[in-house]
Amino acid sequence: MDDFKEKILKICNETSKNTLVETLGIEYIDVGENVLVARMPVTPKVHQPDGILHGGASVALAESVGSAASYIFLNAQEFTVRGIEISANHLKGISEGYVFATASIIHKGRTTQLWEIRITDKDDRLISICKLTTIALPKK
Repeated sequence: MDDFKEKILKICNETSKNTLVETLGIEYIDVGENVLVARMPVTPKVHQPDGILHGGASVALAESVGSAASYIFLNAQEFTVRGIEISANHLKGISEGYVFATASIIHKGRTTQLWEIRITDKDDRLISICKLTTIALPKK
């Protein structure tokens, strides 16, 4: 299982090169049964003007990890995954360190999937909670 886990994380991190994921410093760090975890550094480049984590950066993190989870847990050879709706509630501010996003499946349909993404700090305090709906489209 550890070799499989390392392979999945390596693929997720390598396919993120030269994308928004890399720009934001997002790194995929753990994968389990129907769960994917990523982390993002909280630095001034993801702050809003008053020095705390920008909600848009949190949403970008959530959509990135949720979409990557859909890609992993669906047949990527047959389907292309796209996010079609995301909602977020920001509950706590953070100005430094890392935030951790854990995407877990709520509904795994053939066409649409619903993910819950919990964004926490290093002490597992909830920063934001998001719901992401993805769609699996057949590759042509």
